[in-house]
Amino acid sequence: MSADFGGRSGRQGKLSQWLRGRRPKQAAGDDGREALLLAAAEAGLPLAPAAHPAGYRCSCDRVGCPTPARHPVSFAWQTQSTTDRAQIERWARHQPQANFITATGMMHDVLDVPLDAGREALERLRKDGVEAGPVAESDDGRMLFFTLTRGTPEDEDEWWPCELDCHPETMDEHPGLRWHCRGSYVLVPPARLPGDDDPSVRWVRGPEHALPDPLSLLEYLTDACARYADGRPDPTGAAWPLRH
Repeated sequence: MSADFGGRSGRQGKLSQWLRGRRPKQAAGDDGREALLLAAAEAGLPLAPAAHPAGYRCSCDRVGCPTPARHPVSFAWQTQSTTDRAQIERWARHQPQANFITATGMMHDVLDVPLDAGREALERLRKDGVEAGPVAESDDGRMLFFTLTRGTPEDEDEWWPCELDCHPETMDEHPGLRWHCRGSYVLVPPARLPGDDDPSVRWVRGPEHALPDPLSLLEYLTDACARYADGRPDPTGAAWPLRH
C-alpha cells in the first residue's frame, strides 16, 4: 500500500512486515486465513461472516441455496461489517470454516469482470504503468479489482445503487463488468467454494496495494470485457479460451 493511503505514512512496509511475522504463527492447514482477513481489514475493507461449503452444498439451511458459500450469514451484514481487529479475530476463531464478505460502497468499491478479460486488463495496466490496486481471482471465473468508493454525491439523483446494475445473486445475467457499490458485497480472500479444499478466491495482488480511483481502471476493464464478449482477439496476442 502506498505511503499516502488513508493518510498514514509507511503502511505498506509495516503491513508487509506484519504479514510476514503473522503467517508462520497460524495453525497448520489454515493457510494464514486470519492474517489475510486482518490484512484486508487493516486496508479498510469492512468484513462480515459468510456461509461456507458443506461438501457440494451451502452451510446455510436454505433449500437449494442459489449462491452456496457466497452470501453473508446475517441479514444485518451491512451494519455488521467492520474493520475492527478484535471483532474479526473473534469471528475468525469462533467460525473457523466461515468465508467472509466485504461490504462495498462504504470504504471501497469492486469492479468485477470475467477472469480472462481481467487478466488481459491487468497486463495492459502493468505495461502502461497504471496502479491496479488489490486484485483477487475466483475459481468460478471472475476477477475482482478493489478500488476507492465513488461515494455519494451531493445530488443523490446522480448516484446509482448496485441494485440498478445487478444483485450478487445474478452473476450469470451479467457476464461483463459489474460495479459493486452501495448495497452489494463480494467474497474476500481467502474463501472456499463448494467442492474445493483449497481457497477458491485468492489474492493476485494483495491488500497492501493502495486502492486506486475506479475511473483509472474503467476504460481498461470495459475494453477487455467488450473484446471478451465479442470473441475479438486479445491485443497482447493470447487467444481467448473457448466458452460454452
